[in-house]
Amino acid sequence: MAEKESSPKKTTLTRTVKDKWRSKKTYKVRAPGIFQHAEIGETIANEPEQIIGRTLETTFQELSGGADAGKAHIKLRFQIERVTGDGFAEARFIGHDLTSDYIRRLARRKRSKIDLAIRTVTQDGVAIILKPVAVGEQRLQANLRAKLRGKIAEVLKAEAQSKPAATFVREMLQGELTKTLAQGVKTLYPLKKIEIRRSIVLAPIADLIVPADAPAGEAVEAASPENSDATAA
Repeated sequence: MAEKESSPKKTTLTRTVKDKWRSKKTYKVRAPGIFQHAEIGETIANEPEQIIGRTLETTFQELSGGADAGKAHIKLRFQIERVTGDGFAEARFIGHDLTSDYIRRLARRKRSKIDLAIRTVTQDGVAIILKPVAVGEQRLQANLRAKLRGKIAEVLKAEAQSKPAATFVREMLQGELTKTLAQGVKTLYPLKKIEIRRSIVLAPIADLIVPADAPAGEAVEAASPENSDATAA
């Protein structure tokens, strides 16, 4: 008798679980304008408000649809900010990481590795924390390491202050920034490799749209009612 009485309860519970799952909606998540609003994934929730603040991660290679095959080691992080009327979730770029195996390959035995963390502010006032890693072909003396740290920080801050955040981020991800860094420290010591292993973007980046055929760092400001009125005038 006990077994027969428990059956309706199990059926009710199963139906409730199924009903809750059916009530959930799938939202497609889009990257900001500096990534051409590319679709970066999906998330589900009962209400749109529930997905605000959720974070998603994808690689640079996946975001570009395989066009940047050599950038599979760059992981991009996004955070959902809002849901649009057409059911899309808009996310902002909050930073990147290099994969741990890629970092391990850089710092091989008998090579000198320099790690540091720098807080920079871009031309348009966006604060970004950068964590570069520099690798020397051989072990470096402490005083040279200190000089290299100072020079790297100096170059990064100068580059950030001279560019809007969208341009700075694109140059960082495309590798242009590390080339500038390598040139900047060359007079002190020709480093074997230098990378930005991690970035943390502390504020939203202005929504700039980059044409698909534009070179790294080139961006066009998204049209707004204010801009349209000014143009018409």
